[in-house]
Amino acid sequence: MHELALCQSVVDVVLEQARQYRFDRVETVRLEIGALSCVAPDALDFCFAAVARGTIADGARLEILAVPGEAWCLDCGMTVPLGDRAAACPRCAGYRLQVTGGEGMRIKDLEVA
Repeated sequence: MHELALCQSVVDVVLEQARQYRFDRVETVRLEIGALSCVAPDALDFCFAAVARGTIADGARLEILAVPGEAWCLDCGMTVPLGDRAAACPRCAGYRLQVTGGEGMRIKDLEVA
């Protein structure tokens, strides 16, 4: 369950931003999570509430924005949507795919008070 460590990193970033920009409360944290990132959104939501407890993010809403997977197909030379790392190219059924998007997780923005 690496989601706990990911949430701790998110809260650490939020606390750092609070010190830098001098806000006292976080209402919403929006995260972009790639379809190929191997992050479980339900586990992330549960872990965020636990890790944020007692911080300025305690009670903040966690909004998860899904980012679709994407790859460059070396066989047909096209950018294609990719829902699974083991999937074939939806255009030519080739497997020589280079993932180009949907692998990451990042904080998109914060709503603060």
